[in-house]
Amino acid sequence: MIKVLHVSAECYPAAKSGGLGDVVGALPKYQCRLGTRSAAVIPKYYNKWIMSQQYKEVHYGNVRLHDQYYHFSVQEVQDHDLGYPLYVVDIPGLFDRPGIYADPYNGYPYGDEVKRYLAFQQSVLRWVQSWETLPSVLHCHDHHTGLIPFFVKFSPEFERLQQLPTVFTIHNGQYHGAFSWTQQHLLPYFYADRGGWIEWQNTINPLAAGIKCSWRMTTVSPNYLQELMQSSSGLESLIRQEAVKSVGILNGIDTDVWNPSKDPMIAHPYKRSVDKFKAENKKVLAEEFNLQEDLPLFTFIGRFAKEKGADLLPDLIYRYLQTGRRACFFVLGSGDRELKNRFMGMRHDLFSFFDASIEYNEALAHQLYAGSDFLLMPSRVEPCGLNQLYSFRYGTIPVVRAVGGLWDTVIDAGEPEHGRGFRFLQFDVDDALDALIRASALYYHKKSLTGLRRRIMKLDFSWERSANEYIELYKSITSL
Repeated sequence: MIKVLHVSAECYPAAKSGGLGDVVGALPKYQCRLGTRSAAVIPKYYNKWIMSQQYKEVHYGNVRLHDQYYHFSVQEVQDHDLGYPLYVVDIPGLFDRPGIYADPYNGYPYGDEVKRYLAFQQSVLRWVQSWETLPSVLHCHDHHTGLIPFFVKFSPEFERLQQLPTVFTIHNGQYHGAFSWTQQHLLPYFYADRGGWIEWQNTINPLAAGIKCSWRMTTVSPNYLQELMQSSSGLESLIRQEAVKSVGILNGIDTDVWNPSKDPMIAHPYKRSVDKFKAENKKVLAEEFNLQEDLPLFTFIGRFAKEKGADLLPDLIYRYLQTGRRACFFVLGSGDRELKNRFMGMRHDLFSFFDASIEYNEALAHQLYAGSDFLLMPSRVEPCGLNQLYSFRYGTIPVVRAVGGLWDTVIDAGEPEHGRGFRFLQFDVDDALDALIRASALYYHKKSLTGLRRRIMKLDFSWERSANEYIELYKSITSL
């Protein structure tokens, strides 16, 4: 019997665009290990992983979007080793596409996101309403599922679920999913005097609705909750108002997937010597790409998006090399076309000092964590950040802007007993350059470098701690 159902747009390995997928792919597994039967449900995208699985249909029906009806089918993934039940909702005409949010071939976002996620949320609730025994908690993730707490409370179509506790987690508060009241007709019927619960700044705002209507609200790090109260694209006063029911719970990482001793995606697994482990894997990268093996290697892994700060990298890298210092830089990611073109040009201009792979490549990401010396995270916004936690596991020292979860997790190496990486505060080249210079200086102090590598590899950011915190949160609102 499922006690906690996680509802999300992403779940690794089925569908992942960023940290949301990693979290929803790991949290239910670790909750199951701790004795709380949890499951996850996502849309059935027609991507490679999802289409290669076997399924058992567990429910089917129709959802209404104004005068259109969409058939849906809920299917359970069979014969997998995920560690928890995973369900997909197949909605032909809306999700039978290869991308999650955008066409992977041309990069353009899908234009019917409102319809897609309204249909998905209603399909999930119609399925749950059919259960003989309801779950103890619906755990909703980000704006794609933000209207579920409202529908549960105030839609007569889901009356059986009215007392069902809901938890809403904000992974990225910059995206609200807001749309015009002219599309109100797409929603299921709701009590006419309850429209204020989904309204914010004269729009229907799913993120605001999730915050208002959920029983408990969480963010993915303690510091990010404080930041959202000051900067959340217009929701600041609402988040401060709802602070009494809110808590920041730092994400964990899946230590089964991110295990340097057993990682099948890296060339040389970790054995006993951290320096040998790093050197062997760095050599693999140097041979495959245009990199010099004897220089410190700084790597960026992520989306070329404004919040990730990737646009700071070109000027930062040029400025660093203009100081006369030498290091190698590598970029793995995709996104903004202008930035992509600039990185491709840098491959020619900075031959043997810079290279890039413009793609999403999970296997290469693992190899980069294993072989790089430093990980660059110059984020404008970083709700939690998982990359720095992965880098710890592989002895790669993070160089980060101290925001969100990066502030919570990366203690500056200036504190010798507790240091974990290098931080800078301002989003500008001068501040970031200072952190790079300090990091590269450490690279040539081999004893200190080895000590720091060993220390960060011993850090425990596994999901057991975070999963337990969520279970305690559930217990506070249920008889779980």
